Amino acid sequence: MKEITLLIGHGSRDADGNLEFLDFIEEIRRQKPNEHFEACFLELTTPTIHDGFAACVQQDAQRIIVIPVILLAASHVKLEIPDFLEEARRQYPHVDIVYGRNIGLHAQMIDLLEDRFYEQTNTFVSADIRQTSIVLMGRGSSDPDANGDLYKIARLLWERTGALTVEVCFTGITFPRLPEGIHRALLRDTKRVVIVPYFLFTGVLIKRMQGILQEIQLENTNVPMLMASYFGNQKRLVDIVLDRREEALHGHSFMNCDLCKYRKMPAYGEEEMR
Repeated sequence: MKEITLLIGHGSRDADGNLEFLDFIEEIRRQKPNEHFEACFLELTTPTIHDGFAACVQQDAQRIIVIPVILLAASHVKLEIPDFLEEARRQYPHVDIVYGRNIGLHAQMIDLLEDRFYEQTNTFVSADIRQTSIVLMGRGSSDPDANGDLYKIARLLWERTGALTVEVCFTGITFPRLPEGIHRALLRDTKRVVIVPYFLFTGVLIKRMQGILQEIQLENTNVPMLMASYFGNQKRLVDIVLDRREEALHGHSFMNCDLCKYRKMPAYGEEEMR
């Protein structure tokens, strides 16, 4: 049976971010030269998910393993991509389409965050770390479950590093935003602040937040503020995506809503009305 893995990136209005995702897929291909990987984007750029499925089918795929290269499971992962999969299953009934998990709360993601933090603090002694605040910066979602996962990640990062505090902020959609996250860190009498982005690749939001951080630093010159790098093309990230692929191949992807019996949930309040 010919299997092709279709890797779905979010897509960005920033060309640099899209190129970084495609470079990341090339790295996966280099590490797995005997396996077939195709890439597509959920929105904002091409190739689209429709293009991705068509490319797999044109190459005689009998099974397509779909892996969303997306950090936290909100509506993109729970609703939009499963809708694309159902459409593809109707269009290509002869093809077995398997949906794997997004990156999610993979243990190695905490390792990656820790790496990014220590890249900024590798000259500090242990006492300095205890006087350093982390501001963990996520994208933000209308899905409270996805936002809550970032708070869980923040706790795990605090346990690992022993930093003074790990405050959470978001770049949009929900609150607190970056300025408030930094303000909360400053209330703890911190000696320095390290913003750690929970982002895969660069894009409009990363560049905008870097500008906001520069403005906040000018207003708080007594406390150094650093922004760590996003994840980028890291071996750990390659390993995580390949782990998600192996889970899907062996039927162990239990967390995403494509595998739920009831994917279409009633709106808030409807249960009480029945």
